[in-house]
Amino acid sequence: MHLLLASNNQHKRRELAEILARHTLSTPEDHRLEFDHEEIADTFMGNALGKAKELHELVAETQSGRPPIVIADDSGISVDALDGRPGVWSARFGNSPERPKLTDTDRNNLLLETLENEENRDAHYVCCMVAYLGVDRYYIVQETWHGEIARSPSNGGGGFGYDPVFRLPDLDVTVADISAEEKHRLSHRGKAARRLASLLDGLELDDGLELNDGRAGAS
Repeated sequence: MHLLLASNNQHKRRELAEILARHTLSTPEDHRLEFDHEEIADTFMGNALGKAKELHELVAETQSGRPPIVIADDSGISVDALDGRPGVWSARFGNSPERPKLTDTDRNNLLLETLENEENRDAHYVCCMVAYLGVDRYYIVQETWHGEIARSPSNGGGGFGYDPVFRLPDLDVTVADISAEEKHRLSHRGKAARRLASLLDGLELDDGLELNDGRAGAS
């Protein structure tokens, strides 16, 4: 099955391509589509659904035939001591007019500084994932992954985003220290993708859901 991911984030694409290995996954860039959805909703579900709907409509406008299934997700980290923040603002945590886009390392360091004197380190990842087939037909799954914020970042080279500071107490490691396979098995995104895939596997889909020649506007 061909799935079009509503993101050009290569980390996210790589993870989902591994988790959804039975399916063909592409991004807007693969089809020469300019896509950059502004995440303005106050929930993960609102952002995921908004991205999926916008890309589905864009493809419908730029190609003939029926658009493919669009997959979108919004993910983030919620910290108990910060009343759930950064939450939907995880990718923009700490941004300011002076520093409009921090790196992952910058955000991790800022989070550790914010929690420097905090004993409660409990936190969880959230992933809301949407499979969008049309205005009145879509599937939504939301999953979590519980852990805590480490006292210092890990030197492990795995994962991305907040993974170097997201500690798994049962394993006594951060997500950056585990293999990609183990992360897919345990993570919020892995659980959401597998549950969504099981829903899609039950659908009867025809070839009209493929992008023509893999290019927007092809005929």
